Amino acid sequence: MSDPVAGTTAPTSDAAPAPDAAVAPDATPTPPIIDTKLLANELVKNLESPAVETQITPAVDPGPEIKFKLVYNKTNYEIVMGENRTVRELKDHIETLTKLPRAMQKLMFKGLVKDDTKTLKELKVVKNSKMMLVGTTMSDLVAVTTKPSSAEIAAHTSSVTKKEALSKQKIHQKVLDKGKPEDAMPGIAGVKQPLPPHPLNGMVNKTGGKVRLTFKLEEDSLWIGTKARTEKISMSNIKNVVSEKIESDPNYHIMGIQLGPTELSIYWIYWVPAQYVDAVKDTILGKWQTFL
Repeated sequence: MSDPVAGTTAPTSDAAPAPDAAVAPDATPTPPIIDTKLLANELVKNLESPAVETQITPAVDPGPEIKFKLVYNKTNYEIVMGENRTVRELKDHIETLTKLPRAMQKLMFKGLVKDDTKTLKELKVVKNSKMMLVGTTMSDLVAVTTKPSSAEIAAHTSSVTKKEALSKQKIHQKVLDKGKPEDAMPGIAGVKQPLPPHPLNGMVNKTGGKVRLTFKLEEDSLWIGTKARTEKISMSNIKNVVSEKIESDPNYHIMGIQLGPTELSIYWIYWVPAQYVDAVKDTILGKWQTFL
């Protein structure tokens, strides 16, 4: 079987996994407990984080191929990779197999694998080794209904009571003060238009990073793209969408897409053209939703 950078691999039944040269069958590590509410909030932070990543040059010579197993959600995946491939390259390949974003992957092999620059050879991965993958997909996270804490309820109740315009709140004002992006799409106040046939772009997130929204209606999914990553989210799992016009320029709105069970997981987008706001809400939430 060829190296996955050039070929593909397929999941196999977990009924009779191959002998394990690295982890004994009765010594499979216990997956750590996952705090889903925390992970949902971390995904928002990941989307908002600047696109600063360690650049890893793919191995020129992948080296001799190693055939090993990856266990994720009770499914065994057969992986074939050159021993000079890095953990980063492995995670990229895992994302194509499992749809689990690289940023949310935790690999377990003789403990937690922390260094993405290490090669499989350096990790001492050999034929028939077994790795465990721990992680939660975006769709699973947004489907979690976790009861917010009393502190969270109090904080958000206080915010709602004040009813301060979004564009006047410090957290949003510091983004707006940087000015409208040069590549912002034209905005038209007082007009409602259907979504254009191309992605909505020229917008920014809370850290000032560029954002584009792609609506995949045939998949009922919303793709939130930044320079660093693209998150594919089932629209049926999005909890809420809020928006408010920017007081200094009513041709544009601030929009919040709630990705998790609490308002702390709202992903804020700035400079959304006003004419598309209702169409975005209609598409994500359904035509009969009440809009702010």
